[in-house]
Amino acid sequence: MKLDKLVMAIIQDEDAFHLMDLLNAKGFSVTKLASTGGFLRAGNTTFICGVSEERLPEFIDIIEKKCKSRRQITSVNAMNVNANESFAPYPVEVTVGGANIFILNIEEFRKV
Repeated sequence: MKLDKLVMAIIQDEDAFHLMDLLNAKGFSVTKLASTGGFLRAGNTTFICGVSEERLPEFIDIIEKKCKSRRQITSVNAMNVNANESFAPYPVEVTVGGANIFILNIEEFRKV
């Protein structure tokens, strides 16, 4: 099989298990990496997969169906400059989930 694209998808940890199962069931070999988001400093999962041009729409469709964005309340630390630069957490509603998908062209692939 010719691999034309390298897909990197960053998703929320809670979506990772079901997405990995579905991608494997559909015949996609996926490498799973633990990662951490910069804003919420929460756990993410990064999937890396070589995909043929023909199967790329199917791959993206699976991610879109399994990784829906949602709203949640989380605590964010804010600096209170009046209290000797102490930090006080406060609740904030944020959108989490969904996926950030990067698609790169593959010039060459070798499995040794």
